[in-house]
Amino acid sequence: MTHVVTEACIKCKYTDCVEVCPVDCFHEGSNFLAIDPDECIDCTLCVPECPIDAITTEEDLPPAQHHMLALNAELSRVWPVIVQQKEPLPDHEHWAKETGKLPLLER
Repeated sequence: MTHVVTEACIKCKYTDCVEVCPVDCFHEGSNFLAIDPDECIDCTLCVPECPIDAITTEEDLPPAQHHMLALNAELSRVWPVIVQQKEPLPDHEHWAKETGKLPLLER
């Protein structure tokens, strides 16, 4: 099983989660983070670190977010690894409460 970054992360990109990851499985795009499912060891350390609950287990992924498992796998193959926390995006507070953000994902 792996953990998955959901649509909630889009346009927020909090990176609190990356510093606690013992296997460096997070990958960074311009407005989203992805988890490499082949590297994730299901340790759960990242889950409580996300201030907007954008990380969940594959098992607990809501049906409306199932597409995010494949998207995390796809993007983690092309985006660079991120291991240090950065500031969230400038307008993260506005976007943290929004839903249906998939069309806003920058590849």
